[in-house]
Amino acid sequence: MKTLMTAGAALLMSTTLVQAVGLDRSNQNVGVLFEETGATGSYVELSYGMIMPSVDGTDVLAFGGRDSGNVAEDFNQIGLGFKQQYTDAFSASFILDQPYGANIAYPTGNSLALGGTKAELDSEAISMIGRYEMGNGFSVHGGLRVQTISADITLGGGAYGGAPPAGLTGYNVSLAEDTQVGYVVGAAYERPDIALRVALTYFSEIDHTFDVRENFSPGVTSQTNVTTPQAINLDFQSGVAADTLVFGSIRWADYDEVLLSPAVFNRSTGGASLTNIETNFSYSIGVGRRFTDNFSGSLSLGYDASGADDLVSPLAPTNGNFSVAVGGAYTFDTGIELSGGIRYVMIGDAQPETGTPDIARASFTDNDAVGLGLKIAYAF
Repeated sequence: MKTLMTAGAALLMSTTLVQAVGLDRSNQNVGVLFEETGATGSYVELSYGMIMPSVDGTDVLAFGGRDSGNVAEDFNQIGLGFKQQYTDAFSASFILDQPYGANIAYPTGNSLALGGTKAELDSEAISMIGRYEMGNGFSVHGGLRVQTISADITLGGGAYGGAPPAGLTGYNVSLAEDTQVGYVVGAAYERPDIALRVALTYFSEIDHTFDVRENFSPGVTSQTNVTTPQAINLDFQSGVAADTLVFGSIRWADYDEVLLSPAVFNRSTGGASLTNIETNFSYSIGVGRRFTDNFSGSLSLGYDASGADDLVSPLAPTNGNFSVAVGGAYTFDTGIELSGGIRYVMIGDAQPETGTPDIARASFTDNDAVGLGLKIAYAF
């Protein structure tokens, strides 16, 4: 069942859309912990994903009803995993991923409400996780997660009330790269005879302190604190018939605690936050089938729950999504496994808002994205 599982996991990990539960991108996948190693007790994998979203909308009539143009830029995802089996019971894994991200830019000259608004968030994380098998199918895992984040945000357009001091149009904040440490803990139960595995993993929140520069009448340097969300992943798989596997996952991420309010912005808005992301769930389920000793395929569905209403931050102008993906995996006689797939995502309608109380400034409907994923793995 290894080939079937890998086909599904590579697809789910490599083609995740940026809007999946807030700023999630990699979904912090830890599947490498459970991979089979080769003769030397080693396993390595490299994954690549390319995501091509199409997200546009129309200003409300108060701003002339103009089209925004595509505001979501294409982006790439890279992941690396390595596992070493030291004893029959103990193994350790190294995982490199890009857990969070944003690439939003409203073209100038299009939207009068939000033209010039931009958000760029980059992140990298290295996880070092040990796993101990206790017998009777039970195991525990845990370790450290070293996370680096930087960001740059600009507010533009009439929705922000014009230039200072009347409004926030033209406000820019840069968050210098900051690295902090969190932890990962979890447990799993397996029954190899039916390819059953249920794994629960908790990711701690991580507190960052950023050196900040706000370019806003006049420029000010300071520090600000931001907490990235605690999260829980539940991953499962089970054989349901000969050469057939069902797999899926549930992820919860606590984005209510993710607040960004640098000093000048805080004073200008009475304590508001540049981020406005709801705590939420994402779900996926799929089926894999082995067609030959070397080739298997998978089909999966994904759903990211929408928020309580359609009002969202202009920096993340979507509200949930539904996706369908197909994937395949081929194992060469050398032991190298190549897997990948394509995912089509239907993005939920949303209304970017500003102000207090929240006022819709545009309407974003009928948007979508395409994701391509590829993974190469080798057990040796």
